[in-house]
Amino acid sequence: MKKIISIILIAALSLAALAGCAKSGTAASAGSKKIVVGASPTPHAIILKEAAKLLKQKGYDLEVKEFNDYVLPNTALVSKELDANYFQHVTYLDDYNKKNGTDIVSAGSIHYEPFGIYAGKTKSLADLKDGATISVPNDTSNEARALLLLQAQGLIKLKDDAGITATQKDIVENKKNLKFTEIEAAQLVRSLPDVDLAVINGNYALQGSLKVSDAIAVEKDDSIAAEKYANVLAIRKGDENREEIKALVEVLKSDEMKTFIKNTFNGAVVPVK
Repeated sequence: MKKIISIILIAALSLAALAGCAKSGTAASAGSKKIVVGASPTPHAIILKEAAKLLKQKGYDLEVKEFNDYVLPNTALVSKELDANYFQHVTYLDDYNKKNGTDIVSAGSIHYEPFGIYAGKTKSLADLKDGATISVPNDTSNEARALLLLQAQGLIKLKDDAGITATQKDIVENKKNLKFTEIEAAQLVRSLPDVDLAVINGNYALQGSLKVSDAIAVEKDDSIAAEKYANVLAIRKGDENREEIKALVEVLKSDEMKTFIKNTFNGAVVPVK
């Protein structure tokens, strides 16, 4: 009987010890210096995975969660599933906040992706026929950017005050009677066989195995787009002073990361100065 009681006591003590270890492990996890960032696969996730190596030296672990659209990363940020996201330019962010009543802010501008016009059924601007179809992004800020690039190539003319809020309603001259098909940005590369031309976001062009050198025309470095469409690390307002956020921005804007971006993407992604 005494032997049985001893066995029971030993078992009870073992369970208590295991419980203590579990609690200790939980506390350690809760106190870990980990930051979770949502990102588009290309180029954002690639850049973040390289940045994680430098961030590790500062005592932080970086987890990258990849998204293939332009809505879920902001939804996840607002719901606190993420500490930050890195996929959007500041103009899109401003428009998203306005439409959704959110309060997401930029922690820093990291890079710029030149928009390009890519050939579908028509291989050059000179060969573009009357009534040709061009696919453009279906979100407000990126469609405006596409229209500005088409205007820069002399294909259309927009109202003088249209700027980065331009829509198809602002087209005042369309000599070739071009038709525009609005498509989700992530699907623009796939639309190429069905349209004459497509105006594609830099990250989705990369993801679709297109190169900047493949584009018929590309935004110029001194265009309004270079200024207004810098990609940012986005966070919830109030998180600006979090040490891990500051450390991540510092790493992303470092000379080491600028060199990595230039060498990896060959002009398709340009570090912000």
